[in-house]
Amino acid sequence: MKNKMSIAYTDKNYIYAVSRIRSAELRLLDHSVFDRLCEAGDTDECRTILAEKGFGGGLEDADELLAFERRKLWDLIAELVPDTSVFDVFRLSGDYDNLKAAIKESVLDEEMPGIYTEEASLDPMLIRRAVRERNYRILPGSMAELAGECHDIFLRTRDGQLCDIMIDRAALAAMQEAAARTGDAVLKSYASIRAAAADIKIASRAVMTGKDETFLDRALAECDGLDREKLIKAAASGMEGIYAYLENTDFSDAIPELRRSQAAFERWCDDKIIREIKPQLWNSFGLGPIAAYIIARETEIRSVRILLAAKQNGFPEDMIRERIRETYV
Repeated sequence: MKNKMSIAYTDKNYIYAVSRIRSAELRLLDHSVFDRLCEAGDTDECRTILAEKGFGGGLEDADELLAFERRKLWDLIAELVPDTSVFDVFRLSGDYDNLKAAIKESVLDEEMPGIYTEEASLDPMLIRRAVRERNYRILPGSMAELAGECHDIFLRTRDGQLCDIMIDRAALAAMQEAAARTGDAVLKSYASIRAAAADIKIASRAVMTGKDETFLDRALAECDGLDREKLIKAAASGMEGIYAYLENTDFSDAIPELRRSQAAFERWCDDKIIREIKPQLWNSFGLGPIAAYIIARETEIRSVRILLAAKQNGFPEDMIRERIRETYV
């Protein structure tokens, strides 16, 4: 009974947060806005349209504009949720990217401005200090052991690729573990799809670059959405083997996109997540609606980044539309 009361109390705590999220959802960019953005003549016109919708803070530089929107998102979440660590699943990849950066910076023994991301759950300088001082114990959980192992491998072998695949695999595992700890179905589904998509991309690239099963065994993470061992065996038969394996998974509809390009496959995965979270628009309790809003905003920001870059590089309108993600509203 105690556990049930605790869960109910937690859900009630989120009622106010969800009501605020409902208001915030009204400001999300919908399909009609992205239509206008695709039709815009240049990036200046795009920024004008975005400013009309309260997006970008009036900033002209694309990187600053997008960084502003991410800060705004996480400032809102921090205001609504007492313990934002429940949403670490969205920021853990930044921690592991910072671990890669810290190891490379330490091994090369030089400072590399701009290589750390602030889109993380940990202070990047904490990771940097842990690696430089070899004081890995200040890092949380399994990251401490991983940091020491990868740092030593890089120092002995200068094999940056091996370190990268070890860290990427650990990031996917940590993301799924963090989602599982919350018990929230939206977060668990998000982490599972992200991990499965990453495994498929890694397997596809391995086929194209002639990597063997040993590489795949090191690189692929366990995930609920796929059978890791079957994917490794399928990749040994080339891309057709991967397609044949995916036919009997939740990623069967992605095969035509994967045949087209990695970019098309990535869009399909983002759209799959958006489609799965849309029922949260009618849910008023728990973490689910808040997690769905974070996903919606991150996807929206990603679409704007893709669009602005495409406009800057003179891509035709139809090509830009192919890259824009499905909207939440």
